[in-house]
Amino acid sequence: MSLFGGLLSIKAVTFLMFSVFAILAIGYAIGRISVRGIELGTAGVFIVALLYGCFFYPTLNTQLTVKSIAFTGNALKVVENMGLILFVSAVGFIAGPNFFDNLKKNFKSYVLLGLVIIVSAAITCSLCIIVERSLDSGMNPKEITAMLVGIFSGALTSTPAFSASKEAVGTPELESIVSVGYGIAYLYGVIGVVLFVQIVPKLLHVNMEEERDKLSAAQSGQKKQLPESLIEIDTFGFFAFAAAALLGIFFGSFKIRNFSLTMTGGCLIVALLFGHFGHCGPIGIIPKTNTLKVCRELGLALFLLGAGVSGGANFVKYFKPIYFLYGIVMTTLPLICGYFFARYVLKLCLLNNLGSLTGGMTSTPALGTLIHVAGTEDAAAAYAATYPVALITVVLASQLIIIFL
Repeated sequence: MSLFGGLLSIKAVTFLMFSVFAILAIGYAIGRISVRGIELGTAGVFIVALLYGCFFYPTLNTQLTVKSIAFTGNALKVVENMGLILFVSAVGFIAGPNFFDNLKKNFKSYVLLGLVIIVSAAITCSLCIIVERSLDSGMNPKEITAMLVGIFSGALTSTPAFSASKEAVGTPELESIVSVGYGIAYLYGVIGVVLFVQIVPKLLHVNMEEERDKLSAAQSGQKKQLPESLIEIDTFGFFAFAAAALLGIFFGSFKIRNFSLTMTGGCLIVALLFGHFGHCGPIGIIPKTNTLKVCRELGLALFLLGAGVSGGANFVKYFKPIYFLYGIVMTTLPLICGYFFARYVLKLCLLNNLGSLTGGMTSTPALGTLIHVAGTEDAAAAYAATYPVALITVVLASQLIIIFL
C-alpha cells in the first residue's frame, strides 16, 4: 500500500470513530426527549444513524479510495454484528435462570403467539403483493414479490428472514430488490414496536408495580441462587460472556438445508444455557449483573448504529411512499393481532404479553425499551421464549411466499 493510500485509510478510521461516537452522543440526547411520557430511548441512535447514512455516507464514499470504502462498509458491519452479539448474549444470561421453568409453564402460549404474529404478517405480505401487482408499478411479478418479501423481513426487523429471502430469489438483480425493501421497512419496523410497548401501558393507565408483581407470579417465582464458593475467572465475568458468545457464533454458523440458528439465535441459546446452569463444575459462568446491563445497552446502541447507517445509505434513493406504507401495515397489524390474542385468548399479563410480542416481532430494540419501561429484567424471559418460534416461522414464511407467489 502506498503512503498516500495508507494516510487515506488512517483518515477513514479516524472519521469512522468520530462518526460512531457523534451518532451515539446525539442519538442518546434525542432519545431522552419525552413527548407525553413517550420517548425513543436507545432507538434515538437509530434515527441519527439513519440520517447520517442518508446525508453523509454517500458523500464520504466519493472522497475515499475503493479500499477505504470497502473498509468503512466492513467496519460498520462489524459494529452492527458486535452489538448484536453483546445484546442477545446479555439477554440470554439475564433470562436464563428462569427461562426453562417459564417456558415449561407457558410453552403453548409462546408457540401460539409466535405463530399468530408471523402468520398474520405473512398473510398481510401476500395481500400486499396481490395489491401491488394490480397497480401499474413498472415491475414484473418476480420483482414485486422480491420487493414485498424484503419489506416483510424489514417490517419484522428479521435478519434471518432477510438472508433467506435473498438466497431464495436466486438472482443478483432480485437480491438487490430484496435489500431495498428491507431497508425501507426497517425504519418503522424498529420505531413502531418501540413506540407500541410504551404507548399500550400509557393507554391502559397501568400500575407498573402491580404489573411487575403479576409478571413475577406468572413466571417461576424465585430466581436460582448460585453457591458462594464458585471460582471466578475474572471480576466482571467477561470470560463467561466471551465463552458463551464464542460457542454461540460457532453453533449459529451451521446450516441444515439453508436454515441456521444464525449468530443471533446461537448466542441467545448458548447464553440461556449458561444462565440456566450457572456453573461448570466449580467455575461460575454467569457475569455480574452490572456487566450484563452495560453489555446489553452498549450492544443495542452499536447494533442500531450499524444497521441505521447502512440502511440510510440507500434509503432516499429507493424510497417510495407506497413501500413505506406496506411496511407500516406489516409491522402494525401483527402487533395488534398478537396483543389482543395474548390478552383475550391466552390471558397473559401485560408485561408477559409485551415481552412475548417483542420476541414474536424479533425486535431486539423494543425489548431494551420494554425493560426500561417495565423496570424489570424479567420481561426478557418472555422475549427469549417466543423468539425461537418466530425465528423459524419467519424464515419459512419468507421462503414460502417466494415459492408460491
